Amino acid sequence: MQKKVTRVPSIAMRGGPYATIHPMDMHDSGRLDEARRLHERAIVIDTHLDTTQRLKQPDWDFATRHDDGHVDIPRMREGGIGAVFLAVFQAAPVEPGAGIAAAREQIKLIQVVLQRNNRDLAFARAAADVERAKRDGRIAVLMAIEGGHLIEDSLEVVREYHSLGAAYMTLTHSVHTNWADSAGVHAPLEPLHGGLSPFGRDVIREMNRLGVMVDVSHVSDDTFWDVIEASTAPVVATHSCCRTVCAHRRNLTDEMMKAIAASGGTVQINFAAAFLDPDFPEPDPDALKEWIASGGCGPKPAVDHVTPLSLLVDHFDCALQVVGPDHVGIGSDFDGVFAVPEGMEDCSRLPNLTAALLERGYSEDDLVKVLGGNVLRVMAACQAEGTRLQA
Repeated sequence: MQKKVTRVPSIAMRGGPYATIHPMDMHDSGRLDEARRLHERAIVIDTHLDTTQRLKQPDWDFATRHDDGHVDIPRMREGGIGAVFLAVFQAAPVEPGAGIAAAREQIKLIQVVLQRNNRDLAFARAAADVERAKRDGRIAVLMAIEGGHLIEDSLEVVREYHSLGAAYMTLTHSVHTNWADSAGVHAPLEPLHGGLSPFGRDVIREMNRLGVMVDVSHVSDDTFWDVIEASTAPVVATHSCCRTVCAHRRNLTDEMMKAIAASGGTVQINFAAAFLDPDFPEPDPDALKEWIASGGCGPKPAVDHVTPLSLLVDHFDCALQVVGPDHVGIGSDFDGVFAVPEGMEDCSRLPNLTAALLERGYSEDDLVKVLGGNVLRVMAACQAEGTRLQA
């Protein structure tokens, strides 16, 4: 039976069944201090950052507070963040060997950043590493592979990425791989495989054996259901939103979220305005294509639209009501999206989200799970399944 979420009644959302609050300046709310104290108590984990792309810029310093982008060490400290997953990404399609080379290069960049900033950052690949970093006053950094095209159809490469520290892999990105169908991002795709191919099922089995979390963000609906059937370990959506609130192809239906929860996994809510806001306008296709090709480091597509913070909270509210506080978390997609809600301009503003969830009546104990406790549990469960399968 689904555990009931601890909350109090609030105002009904316009155009939907989930609760909302009127826009408010969270800095004037007494909840904000409470939220900051809660961030000190919890281990706040963001399961998807694209900040790795900024590391490729020779003059960009992770230790400096920047006026652009979403993430750096000073702003993570201000936001009370305890751990982040840095995504290794190269836009598809890639020439043979180019995807693997790009992934190796980015992993080296992350390793250099960790070495240069070892007073603030600690490499992690297991839940215990994250907890140790918290005790030491450091921010845990984990690595993830975004896009199964980066394995170039090789299980040996899956094993290599795991050996280098990859904690999860997103099975697809914006295009189909040779073994799994993608949902697409800003344009729908015709099915290629109708889900997972037989080799795709081999990939899932190998990830399970290695203890690498299987990420279904970006996959097609058919691929999603094939993964749920194939995986013996908990399944995660590291940066996805709720289709009930915003009917975007990248978002999850209530039935999908329930299936993730039944597997023991988590739904990590994405902060991209395009996935949150049903009224978000389509950006110029050419500008969007250029921005994606730049890894999110080029000029952002111009969009004259403001998405309120309350819509982000609506997606958390939806997921929490559908699957409960044991199966929801944060997967911002910071530095990989060109528009975020007002009040969530960078990672330093995360306490605004926590304050808004407190305002909606969620308990501190529930939010400790949402802020990061659920991710630690799933990491441990996936690694335990890997140990079992290797026995």
